[in-house]
Amino acid sequence: MATKEKSAYDFSFKSLTGKPLPLKQFKGQPLLIVNTASKCGFTPQYAGLEKIWHQHKADGLIVLGVPSNDFANQEPGSADEIAEFCEINFGVDFPLTDKVHVKGREAHPLFQWMGDQGGFLSRPRWNFYKYLIGRDGQLKTWFSSIATPDSTPFKKAVKELVKP
Repeated sequence: MATKEKSAYDFSFKSLTGKPLPLKQFKGQPLLIVNTASKCGFTPQYAGLEKIWHQHKADGLIVLGVPSNDFANQEPGSADEIAEFCEINFGVDFPLTDKVHVKGREAHPLFQWMGDQGGFLSRPRWNFYKYLIGRDGQLKTWFSSIATPDSTPFKKAVKELVKP
C-alpha cells in the first residue's frame, strides 16, 4: 500500500461543498487532520478542535476534518447534513472534506500515506484519530480517539507543531 507522495501537501480532497481541496494550498503551514463522525461518542471533540483552530489559526495551523462512515456507520449523513450538524452543534468553521474512507484498501491516499509514515498503530481504528503534520509536510505525531483536544499531551504537541 506504499504511496509515492513525499509529503501531506501532495494530496487532495474535495471539500464538503464539492470544491477541490488540494492540500498544497496549505504548503508551509502545520496541519491537524482528524477523521470525524457526527454520531460517535467522541463527537463532542469537535468543540475542542474548534477551540484549537481558533487558538492557533494566527500561527498558521489548519485544522482539517475528514468525515468518514467507516466505523459503525456513525457518519451516515449527506454533505449538507454533516455541515449543518457541525455548524449548529459545535460552531465548526474549520475546513471539512467530503466524506471518504480512512481505513482499508479504499482508504483515501492521505490516510494510507499517514499509516505508512506512522506505522501500523497509527492507522485509524475508530473516529477522531488526530494527525499532526509539520510545516515540512511530514507526519510529526498522531493521537488516538481517546486523546482529547484539551488533553495536556495533545496541547503540548500542537504548541510544538506551530512553532515558527
